[in-house]
Amino acid sequence: MNEVKYSIIIADDHTLFRNGLKGLLNNCPEFIVIGEAPDGRELLSLLEINTPDVILLDIDMPIMDGAEAAKRAMKDNPNVKIITLSMHSDQDYYFKMVSLGVKGFLLKSSNFDEVKLAITTVASGGSYFSQELLCDLVGSLKSIDKCDDDSCETLSQRELEILLLICKGLSNNEIAEKLYISKRTVDKHRANILSKTNSKNTANLVVYSIKNNLVEI
Repeated sequence: MNEVKYSIIIADDHTLFRNGLKGLLNNCPEFIVIGEAPDGRELLSLLEINTPDVILLDIDMPIMDGAEAAKRAMKDNPNVKIITLSMHSDQDYYFKMVSLGVKGFLLKSSNFDEVKLAITTVASGGSYFSQELLCDLVGSLKSIDKCDDDSCETLSQRELEILLLICKGLSNNEIAEKLYISKRTVDKHRANILSKTNSKNTANLVVYSIKNNLVEI
């Protein structure tokens, strides 16, 4: 018999969506839904008596929306892990939720395998953001602005330049061609950037850059 690994609370005002997602998750031995809420206020009440591994939080809800609920939940418990759910890849919502400290962002059109991966990744201490959203996002990144994190001070100007190009979705080969340097040099810069920013992949770098105001949209 498989042991349940991750407990989940779903906050969404659409009953059919909430019940459907709950049924899918409860059919997986690694997940269990321990609570559900139709709005942010009820979610906060649930969190007074339950501490889930992950919260799946809709943005658009009555009474108290997802942004306000996330803000209050993380004020009471900074370690709470939230994955935002949205119908659309709205960048304004995305930036707002990332700035609040959510650990993931999923579109409601995501397939269930992606939902499972997101929950597992976030529950394990990582971050997960919809690949469709990231593709939309990198097309909007304009230029290096400024950094609000002390670790940015250790990034060289060349590393900052390469970081922006990584966030725009360029491969190491493409970056090398654009900057007239070798791919090996780009590989070394990329490794240094990942290490200095404590990032594991491109998605993490995009989130890091946004949270620290390294890019202007």
